Amino acid sequence: MTGDRVLAPEPPADGSKPKGPASYFPSIEKTYGRPIQEWLDLVNERLEHEPHMQVVTWLKSERGMGHGHANAIVAYVKAAHA
Repeated sequence: MTGDRVLAPEPPADGSKPKGPASYFPSIEKTYGRPIQEWLDLVNERLEHEPHMQVVTWLKSERGMGHGHANAIVAYVKAAHA
């Protein structure tokens, strides 16, 4: 995993709904009151030295995030680095 920043996706130009993990991002912003870029930055930093499920558990226990939302953010960051 590199330290390269993972940027939040742009909304689809054709007006369709995002697919995959990004489909959760509007709900994550609304539910937790922080821009998705902040979450991506936090997760990106932790994934440099922690495994996927440990970061998911951290988001759930320390940040009060639900499992699906936490997993979507971690999966998105990991996929960006693949």
